[in-house]
Amino acid sequence: MKYKVFIDGGEGTTGLKIHEYFAKRDDIEVLAIDPEKRKDIDERLKLISGADVTFLCLPDAAAREIAAVAPKDARILDTSTAHRTAPDWVYGMPEISRTRREELRKANRVAVPGCHASGVIMLIKPLLEAGAAPADYPFAATSITGYSGGGKKMIAQYEAGGDIALESPRQYGIAQSHKHLPEIMAVTGLKREPAFMPVVANYFSGMEVTIPLQGADLSKDQVLDIYKEFYDGQKLVSVVDSLDDGGFIAANRLAGTNRMEITVEGHDDTMLLIATYDNLGKGASGAAVQNMNIMLGIEEGKGLIYETV
Repeated sequence: MKYKVFIDGGEGTTGLKIHEYFAKRDDIEVLAIDPEKRKDIDERLKLISGADVTFLCLPDAAAREIAAVAPKDARILDTSTAHRTAPDWVYGMPEISRTRREELRKANRVAVPGCHASGVIMLIKPLLEAGAAPADYPFAATSITGYSGGGKKMIAQYEAGGDIALESPRQYGIAQSHKHLPEIMAVTGLKREPAFMPVVANYFSGMEVTIPLQGADLSKDQVLDIYKEFYDGQKLVSVVDSLDDGGFIAANRLAGTNRMEITVEGHDDTMLLIATYDNLGKGASGAAVQNMNIMLGIEEGKGLIYETV
């Protein structure tokens, strides 16, 4: 049996990566759209209606426009920011609760998490649920990403070379109004916005999120145990005792995979909560495919990459 899939906006970075995953699978038939009709709503709706699942790889406004007129029974995964806090969309993070996979299996509307938000949420949520930190704790998160996270325009900019500013890491989102903050607040239940410090650097893909934790009543080992219990049995998220590689942790260490690894470094007084993953893998396209597998009743990790390549 082949499942029919339509990728609306398949020429962007996320859509192209999803195409790559499906090129290696014999159970997926990607429905093609005439390039001249790729902005034709009627043609797109026809393909959405004929697909088992549709991926929206579009800017926010375009995703809202097509989702609003799509059939209610059409199964849609939106990779944009548009629906991540919408109450009638399921947030596509299967690891976040014991009931989330069942919700995804039944869902017709799924919002794929943001890349930076994935690491921040998966580090903070278990602590709040365990009472290890209050909902108004002044969290701060530094998130380093490869330039592929900026899409085709940024990829071209970096790979063209010649701009000295691109040779060093660049902090952005400095106005503290980053588009991932609303979903972080909504999914974690935080009562206070974290200080969020995203950084883009001159390498293709890979992400490292670091959140300091001070003044906790628990030891470093106890916090690590909270993560181990929360993510026990997860297929694509694992908790390890340390990621220390001679005093360093490379942000691209899981590039090319769909996994996330979580650890706690530092000491009992000042802990560093760290998540590493690929911003295009578990942080975007890989997460979208993982959600699709769950929705269709396919083995969750089918077609995804577990090991470093």
